[in-house]
Amino acid sequence: MPHPVTPLLEVRDLGVVFPVGGGWRPKKLHALAGVSFAVDRGEILAVVGESGSGKSTIGRAVTRLVEPTSGSVLLEGVDVHAAEPRGPSRSYRRRVQMIFQDPFGSLNPVHTAGHHVIRPLRIHGKSSKETARRDAAALLDLVGLRPGADFLDKHPFALSGGQRQRVAIARALATEPDILVADEPTSMLDVSIRMDVLRLLDRLRRERNLAVLLITHDLAAARYLSDRILVMYGGQLMEEVPSKELAGTARHPYTKLLVAAAPRPNADIHAALPARSGLPQNIEPLPGCPFIERCYDGAAICSQPLTVSQLGPNHRLRCHIHGDPR
Repeated sequence: MPHPVTPLLEVRDLGVVFPVGGGWRPKKLHALAGVSFAVDRGEILAVVGESGSGKSTIGRAVTRLVEPTSGSVLLEGVDVHAAEPRGPSRSYRRRVQMIFQDPFGSLNPVHTAGHHVIRPLRIHGKSSKETARRDAAALLDLVGLRPGADFLDKHPFALSGGQRQRVAIARALATEPDILVADEPTSMLDVSIRMDVLRLLDRLRRERNLAVLLITHDLAAARYLSDRILVMYGGQLMEEVPSKELAGTARHPYTKLLVAAAPRPNADIHAALPARSGLPQNIEPLPGCPFIERCYDGAAICSQPLTVSQLGPNHRLRCHIHGDPR
């Protein structure tokens, strides 16, 4: 979907570097390097890639759990780090909420489900002391824990994994956010209930006009739920492509490998692409494509710095071989 002039959320040339090792001159791990994207209200943007690709770091940078080393995050055109240099304000926390991967670790086992939902309602002034329990029960109803009043006094240990994740979603919705950052929200759930949680996120974005940043390694879930897919490798953007066009228009060799690796009925097992194993060099990386050591189409030019090719309204590519001729 084409973006308006000012997207709800825009990330420009985002870079996150972590020091690693000891000594006087520790090395630098480039978790993110030059990542840019935008998402508007009602959109779901999926960020996919293997472990270590930088997916979760994007989510933590957007929610300001990690401060970027370079680049900027804009909320409705306002550079949030310039506007709030000492840290995120309560207003920003309200507008940008995160659903964590682990429903077991993201809820305090000492407190009840009701406590986890009532607390943000009260902190952000969404409910009075008298109406907080009723409003919390309504939110639990909304996320599929019905009747919600029956779950208010239950502790996390008395809930299943799927029920815990629904409590976490209700907690995130309590602030009436504009953006939900969902970091692998179904990866620790049983297969039988993953689709229920994905449908819930889809319903919430339609009913509440939410923007959702879905971080996942599950390409099938990304294609099912999102409008666009951002493919990451080695902390860098490899390709951005509309979800419905992924199989037919993907150009980057890494994107094609992800598509080929996804389970498909009646797939030809002999049609696998000849990829090599390996890991990206995130520590003191060389210029050029981080996928060069594994790429089946690699050439000498791939060691040169990459630029982004705009192949369509929502199709971007960082590849010397398959991008537009220059």
